[in-house]
Amino acid sequence: MAVSEFPTDWSRALVLVAHPDDPEYGMAAAVAKWTAEGRHVSYALACRGEAGIEGMPPAEAGPLREREQRASAAVVGVDDVEFWDFPDSRLHDTEELRAAISNVIARKDPDVVLSLYGGDEWAPGMPNQRDHIEFAAAVEQAWDDLPSPPRWLFCNGPGTTHAVDVDGFVQPAIDSLAEHRVYLEVLDPGTPVVEQARAQVERTTGPIDGFPAAHATGFRLLRG
Repeated sequence: MAVSEFPTDWSRALVLVAHPDDPEYGMAAAVAKWTAEGRHVSYALACRGEAGIEGMPPAEAGPLREREQRASAAVVGVDDVEFWDFPDSRLHDTEELRAAISNVIARKDPDVVLSLYGGDEWAPGMPNQRDHIEFAAAVEQAWDDLPSPPRWLFCNGPGTTHAVDVDGFVQPAIDSLAEHRVYLEVLDPGTPVVEQARAQVERTTGPIDGFPAAHATGFRLLRG
């Protein structure tokens, strides 16, 4: 099945995710390309990732992960980053979360919204995080309730329908993920941060069947 080129007739994108580092595990190479083209990209995160560093108290981990996320976003040309302070690891598809999503879409007025994959599994034996599933469901419901939604809603995950040629933008994506230094050091103490970042980014920016690019980032069209 052929994969379409990601739309190019837009100027503003909003990336909606649950945690710090969520944009860097799949979207960062595309974001780097878009900002280099002069497009504006904003990030909005449901939480600060305060439960994400084993052995570190939430009061310390939350601010640290926020700093790492802001530094990471800056590498790919994003300086518009906001956090909503919903509880890490306890996200639910609630009216409050949907309201926050609707509010940020109204404020940022994007042409395109990019969010998280909400399926149960990335692949057989690779379960999705519950926070991601709940957050993705909230995004879709909030979108469906908007009187005038943006042109497109995409998620980053299996079932690719559209792709971005990211040749030349893989290294910025690696550098962006590597800014989550403390998080990655604790996650895998035996592997240097840059090596972890390179492996993750290269896994998500390889060739995509049906799309003519050596390096590509895939998205799935949900609405539009």
